[in-house]
Amino acid sequence: MYLTGVRQHNVVPEPSLVSDVTHVALAFMQSSIFNRNSTSSWPLFTTVDAVRTEFSNGTSILISIGGWGDTQGFSTAARTDESRKLFAENIRRMVDDTGADGVDIDWEYPGGNGEDYKRIPNSEKFWETAAYPQLLAEIRAAIPDKLITAAVPGLPRDMLAFTKETIPSISASVDFLNVMTYDLMNRRDTVTKHHTGVQLSLESIDAYIEAGMPPEKLNLGLAYYVKWFKTVPGEQCAKQPIGCPTVLMEDPDTGADLGQAGAFSWNDRVPQELAASFEKAKISGEYDPFGGGYYFWDSNENIFWSWDTANAIKRKFPAILEKRKLGGVFAWGLGEDAPEFAHLKATTAGLGDSSAAPGGKLSTSRKDEL
Repeated sequence: MYLTGVRQHNVVPEPSLVSDVTHVALAFMQSSIFNRNSTSSWPLFTTVDAVRTEFSNGTSILISIGGWGDTQGFSTAARTDESRKLFAENIRRMVDDTGADGVDIDWEYPGGNGEDYKRIPNSEKFWETAAYPQLLAEIRAAIPDKLITAAVPGLPRDMLAFTKETIPSISASVDFLNVMTYDLMNRRDTVTKHHTGVQLSLESIDAYIEAGMPPEKLNLGLAYYVKWFKTVPGEQCAKQPIGCPTVLMEDPDTGADLGQAGAFSWNDRVPQELAASFEKAKISGEYDPFGGGYYFWDSNENIFWSWDTANAIKRKFPAILEKRKLGGVFAWGLGEDAPEFAHLKATTAGLGDSSAAPGGKLSTSRKDEL
């Protein structure tokens, strides 16, 4: 489970609701600090010791490094043998100093298609696809007895560093991968789709399995937040809400957000200009049995809504975890589901009913994305 601090939601429910959480990733520590020769400070919104008191004994506490938009530190680290060793050695020192049980590497994304993809083309990052598994291997050598996990892309178009050639070495270095099967629709898209639907999530998981990743080392990502997108005025999306054209949502030159799409968590106040539309969505939204996602199209406001209800989350366990025999699930993120924690409860219930997860593994996470 990802737990977040600055500008996010550092909220943990009462102990009984997190008794099944096995791993907590504290997001985020910046990647660039691990490239310094004399690093002794590890800035984070909380401490490992403080978080341990909020979860059951035996829960693993990891430090998540990176996050959306934090790519330069990883690129610098991955460049040479010497830089990889420095990065890994600093991770070892950080883990020792903080008492963490390991690290979560959240590089979005090695090989390109990250936040800076308009400024730095993928052609200039191709070398990262080979350097990424080398960096993970160096980290594994530095902390052989600690946990190493990685948050990895959910969209096949972003899996530039996750191929049949690289997956075997990646798998050898990590304990598991957290597949970000959310934001599967984002502002780079031009037609509506479920941002965390069953069908697209299966495509994500299958891409890793086909590349050689053992399914038991894959965790399915769940979204404890809502997304919305503006559709083209005049389009009759009521007949076909999925696949309806959107307005331009990203600046074609800079990649900047044009304000035509967005997201908010269950712990956020719904933006005033969206409140009435979202109320309609909650009342009249439908579950798509083919795509496996909850949605609503507001014909008055030309807004497409995509989110998971508690029931939609429960459906994912037989449809994805059991079908593909995955290792577990994680969520983005714990505090985002406050104050009711309805989606966390649904996740725990679904895991209890599932025969898929070998250890009944519920990891926790949180991210910033398109």
